[in-house]
Amino acid sequence: MRVLYEREADISLIKAKRVTVIGYGAQGHAHALNLRDAGVDVAVALHAGARRAGQARADGFTILTVAEAARTRDVLVMCAPDEVMPDLYAAEIAPHLRAGQILMFVHGFAIHYGFITPPLGVDVAMVAPKGPGRALREAYVKGGGLPCIIAVAQDASGGAEALAYSYGAALGCGRAGMIASSFKIETEGDLYCEQVVLCGGLTHLIRTAWEVQVEAGTPPELAYFDCLHEVKLLSDLIHERGIAGMHLAISNTAEYGEYVTGPRIIDARVKDAMRAVMADVQSGKFARQWMEEHRAGGPNLKRMRDAAAAHPIEAAGEAVRALLAGKGA
Repeated sequence: MRVLYEREADISLIKAKRVTVIGYGAQGHAHALNLRDAGVDVAVALHAGARRAGQARADGFTILTVAEAARTRDVLVMCAPDEVMPDLYAAEIAPHLRAGQILMFVHGFAIHYGFITPPLGVDVAMVAPKGPGRALREAYVKGGGLPCIIAVAQDASGGAEALAYSYGAALGCGRAGMIASSFKIETEGDLYCEQVVLCGGLTHLIRTAWEVQVEAGTPPELAYFDCLHEVKLLSDLIHERGIAGMHLAISNTAEYGEYVTGPRIIDARVKDAMRAVMADVQSGKFARQWMEEHRAGGPNLKRMRDAAAAHPIEAAGEAVRALLAGKGA
């Protein structure tokens, strides 16, 4: 694995460019703020009536239209949501692109699955921080950074890779490590792990375990502590020490229970299901399904979001959080 740090990147390269961050959401706000603090000439581009326009102005940024940014700026940082980006690109960016510009992505979805195909004279690179925008900003303010993945899909100028590392250094990622990779690896790995572990697997494991514990007679709030609240404590240990290091910080009883019960929960059937998810990600089936859902107005997303919010574990969680905040009866 090839990893570069800020001392190996020339931050003056990105400082010589006029950069526009398109979008001011989860990633966009952190990129814009970090770049500005690093001395980069950065503006923000938003569509008319954008929800975050007021916040971007309050943070002191010049607000451009997306088309204006495409016409006048050197580096266009694509921080719009995956599902919005292809139509935004086609309508507001593609008609104005010129040779020598750089399209910088923070996630490879649109390029890897072919929803966006830039012209040959434009550089196409990616700087994908390994964490949400809030964490990226907090790490930068504290003098640190998050690792990131660097990739180049199209190097028309011959300098796309050097500029990507310069951009990553300006974000603060060079303080933690900038990892050379590809759009394919970043995109497929990100989607797969979101679905089977970080978002899909973990939340369904928690809810199901909570349901079984409550069915067995445990009060909902105590089951919440057992099945959800303590997840952070263990994940922090794993983050700091690895799985083997975490074992040294828990009881022998808990460790033994992991070894004899873990394989009963995550068995061969689960692994086969994970393989099927990976196949859907790699084939583009999931990406096409998601884009179809978006273009239909997101009816299934809304239904599933509402169902998740109505799950009784949420009421138990509200009670626990109120208790911990000293607001209990």
